[in-house]
Amino acid sequence: MKIFGSSGVRGVANEELTPAFVARVAMAVGSVWATDTDGDVSVALGRDTRTTGRMFADSASSGLTSVGCDVDRLGVLPTPGLQAYADETGIPAVMITASHNPAQYNGVKLVGPDGVELARDALERVEDRLLGERFERVPWNETGDVRTVEEARERYVDGLLASVDREPIAAADLTVALDPGHGAGALTSPEFFRRLGCRVVTVNAQPDGHFPGRDPEPVEKNLGDLRRLVRATDADVGIAHDGDADRAIFVDETGTHVEGDAALAAFAGDELQAGDTTVSAVNVSQRLVDTVRDADADLELTPIGSTNIITSIQRLEREGTRVPVAGEGNGGILFPDYRLARDGAYAAARFLELLVDRAASDIAADHAGYHNVRVNVGYEDDAERERLVTRAEAAALDADAELTTIDGYRLDYGDAWVLVRPSGTEPVVRIYAEARDLDRAQELADSMHDALQQN
Repeated sequence: MKIFGSSGVRGVANEELTPAFVARVAMAVGSVWATDTDGDVSVALGRDTRTTGRMFADSASSGLTSVGCDVDRLGVLPTPGLQAYADETGIPAVMITASHNPAQYNGVKLVGPDGVELARDALERVEDRLLGERFERVPWNETGDVRTVEEARERYVDGLLASVDREPIAAADLTVALDPGHGAGALTSPEFFRRLGCRVVTVNAQPDGHFPGRDPEPVEKNLGDLRRLVRATDADVGIAHDGDADRAIFVDETGTHVEGDAALAAFAGDELQAGDTTVSAVNVSQRLVDTVRDADADLELTPIGSTNIITSIQRLEREGTRVPVAGEGNGGILFPDYRLARDGAYAAARFLELLVDRAASDIAADHAGYHNVRVNVGYEDDAERERLVTRAEAAALDADAELTTIDGYRLDYGDAWVLVRPSGTEPVVRIYAEARDLDRAQELADSMHDALQQN
């Protein structure tokens, strides 16, 4: 795969990602879908709040209609809202989003008619068309039509409400502090949680593609406003989304950040039964490993990225294995019985169900005791990237630890682990480390960082 990374294709807008390139991606995937349906296909098209979103949506619409696809333009909505529309209507979809990336980025994510991100083999078909510029352009009088769909966000929220046990949440009289980070969730999550019966207070809730209040990634350093809002309003929980609202990260009632890995472990502890399997990525926390073991369940690891996790879930379910919950510690959680898609609003509602009986701090405490460190090492070009990867490999092979190479190089030391891998969405090599002692985790991350900097 040369074009599509761990979650679609992304780049700096008007530099790495241009309107012409997005049009070609749309022409390629439209050609594949038109071929699969004998030339009669409609495609849903959505975007997040980024300032370049309309420009790229226009490019994608032009590319799709040029190969004969009709286009349903849904406007700004969360990626899971687009996926819900695709699943309900049975048509494939294109989402213009860079998810958690900074404001200057944008990207393209492709979704099948079942509402599920395209699997690796389907993406490879699109990539082959794109690289070979084999587009099925149609005559002028056969180009596709475009229509505006006004109610997609409302349909998404209605679907969420129908999928959640509303009564106990409403009866708990919860106060929710919400930080949608100026992203697409600002247009859906406040209404959703109010209709669940919660008192909702917000920060960074105005849709704004400049992301003036915070960067789109809902990591601890970006959530100071939310932590202060929780404390100021005596909220029961704080909820933060990324730019396209397919992720949810939490803050407890004291204003303390809840590690995404702890939330995933809490969901797993609530859902897993003996014989079940959960799926996570190679940067999985020991928190989840311990929870899976306690439930007498199984854990399957994949390369990082929702596409890889979804592909594994699909295979396991075909084999008859129950997968009630899966995901990553970045807040991207899947509940396959609901929908095979990451959905920040739905995951947050499931967390509210846990709060009916317990405080968020108590839930987090059950999965505490580990410390995480993450370091990014930037690079300028492919040659420098390869040098960094080569140095990472040398350091990994020289280490006295159990080595896993599913995605990058993960070293397990028994009391701690470190992982180094190139990002699939940004020009950085990421270093992750976890240990029960913060100094130990920092030491492992620093050691790998030093190895990458050696000449």
